[in-house]
Amino acid sequence: MFIFTGLSLCTAGFMQAQNKAPNIVIIFLDDMGYGDLTITGAKGYKTPNLDQLAHEGVLCTHFYVAQAVSSASRAGLLTGCYPNRIGFQGALSPLSNEGISDQEMTMAELLKQKNYTCGIFGKWHLGHHKQFLPLQHGFDEYLGLPYSNDMLPMWYDGAILTPENSTHRKASFPPLPLIDGNEKFRELRTLEDQEQITTLYTERAVSFIRKNKDNPFFLYIPHTMPHTPLAVSSRFKGKSELGIYGDVMMEIDWSVGQIMATLKDLNLEENTLVIFTSDNGPWLNFGDHAGSAAGLREGKGTTWEGGQRLPCIMRWKGKIKEGQVCNQLISAIDIFPMIAYICDAPLPPQKIDGVNIWPLISGATDISPRRYFLYYYDSNSLKAVRNERWKLVFPHQYNSYENQKPGTGGLPGTTSTKTVKETELYDLRRDPGERYNVIDMYPDVVAELMKAAEAARLDLGDELTGHRGTGRRPIGSVN
Repeated sequence: MFIFTGLSLCTAGFMQAQNKAPNIVIIFLDDMGYGDLTITGAKGYKTPNLDQLAHEGVLCTHFYVAQAVSSASRAGLLTGCYPNRIGFQGALSPLSNEGISDQEMTMAELLKQKNYTCGIFGKWHLGHHKQFLPLQHGFDEYLGLPYSNDMLPMWYDGAILTPENSTHRKASFPPLPLIDGNEKFRELRTLEDQEQITTLYTERAVSFIRKNKDNPFFLYIPHTMPHTPLAVSSRFKGKSELGIYGDVMMEIDWSVGQIMATLKDLNLEENTLVIFTSDNGPWLNFGDHAGSAAGLREGKGTTWEGGQRLPCIMRWKGKIKEGQVCNQLISAIDIFPMIAYICDAPLPPQKIDGVNIWPLISGATDISPRRYFLYYYDSNSLKAVRNERWKLVFPHQYNSYENQKPGTGGLPGTTSTKTVKETELYDLRRDPGERYNVIDMYPDVVAELMKAAEAARLDLGDELTGHRGTGRRPIGSVN
């Protein structure tokens, strides 16, 4: 019997069946859309390495990130918690004095309990002050940006970066720092300075694998791209039919190929779990510099499906059956307890929200470890809740991309403020685009989801309903 709220009673048996502790590789993109892989409908470029990864593992089609925005999404992935449980909402800026609390256990700290070497090469975005950086939260190596690549005192106009108007909020931002360990060693001041960022992360990741081939390792590659402003190396510039967005996706696919080739070369494929997904959906108002939500409603920054539903690929040769498609409900917050299970690592004493999905990923088809998923964005107010089939959406305001003219050449288009005035119900089996409100047709479904929502509000609080909540913990702040 599996226990999905924590470690299974079968953990020890699982580990005894392994020759050594499994390596963990997580590749986490920034602002990729559901339709940005060849296997999910991409046009104008191909992603052969990612397609191969899916063919050799499992493609999860009802996978949800913790929130539709960078910092909160990453906090959820690395702690197994809904971000609002641990004080995260939105995206931290270079002026923020907040970050991941040292009272929270990150995935790296989880694995350090089992003597893993942990490396991160890419975007962190859980606080830029030293006390919040990766080396203070379980990682042994770090190279990357502390926050998003557009958080610099410039704006992108076609192919030229020019200084911001002095009244713009970004005018007070510092130049974009590239950090190695705990120290800044380079500033990225122009778009050209970002052209080698994907290559740099990839080279360091390959080096990390080679250095640690004889010891268990956790490799986290949270790519800066395809977040705008887009930049790509000369190797891929102009290679796609889609323009620079396609070029960037081709380079990311190349990066994945380099990682997989290294694992194969070192005979590590049978002892390495590889996970690929993105932090949230596409930033649609950037038009030709944005990805595709593949027909899902809206995108980044919303709790509609296009904002939080992403394809997720998991591959572990010999442990995950090849060519699977998993249509059950799972979330990025479930990766933390799954890894704890397969690595026999004790979970933190504090409550987490993820559930162990390993039995599902490893081939069971008649189980559903996750019963509900809660949608939050930009405040501690519950926007929606879903089960395996149905999604109940509560009244709230949101920024919409629909019927707005998108931008071109790297400049954003417009958005509009819309309001959900009454509670709505959508059948995600027949209506993944969330176009047909059927709340009057299924009162029993509404009652079930209302009950789940009320339990969430009692636990996590809710600003819209006035619930105080008992289960939230504070975000870290500068000492």
